[in-house]
Amino acid sequence: MPTNLTVPAAAKTAAAALAAKFTIVSQKEFRGELTLTVNRAQFHDIAAFLRDQLGYTYLIDVSSVDHMGQEPRYEVVYELQNFERADHLRVKYTVSEDDATAPTVTDLWATADWHEREAFDMMGIRFTGHPDLRRILMWEGYPFHPLRKDFPLAGKDSDTPDVAFSRAAPLAGGPFVTSPTGGDTQDREPRSREME
Repeated sequence: MPTNLTVPAAAKTAAAALAAKFTIVSQKEFRGELTLTVNRAQFHDIAAFLRDQLGYTYLIDVSSVDHMGQEPRYEVVYELQNFERADHLRVKYTVSEDDATAPTVTDLWATADWHEREAFDMMGIRFTGHPDLRRILMWEGYPFHPLRKDFPLAGKDSDTPDVAFSRAAPLAGGPFVTSPTGGDTQDREPRSREME
């Protein structure tokens, strides 16, 4: 991978315009990409400014990250694109485990609908103001959020045998292994048992 990647000037200009109007908690550059951490309470206004004033008309993705053991525990991450300038911007904010809510941006980008539903379903983050916040992959009434780090790889039993497969997935002795560790991402990543 090239080591001389730089953040496009347009993204830096957009970040400066955003910082002149809103609170930027942190700004990081890595491998030619710019990531801004902002205040969750201001995010809807920030998103509207990014779309209407700075031309980020395309919401590529909304994802969430679980930093289990830290507080705030979660991050919500938005990948935005400006097609006219061909620049990309990542904007994120933190969400507390005690108040796992985030403002919806479905009124700004229609693509946020399914992305927010997936983050709700898999991580348990509720998007306030979402017009149809219901599970998108798991069935209604499923009591867990499978992408949280405290959800075991083998799954969990549920009390809904009439709705769906309800036993834990049979991974004990299965093809993948992982172990809790303070190591880096490569050490924590589930891997094939054959690679051990």
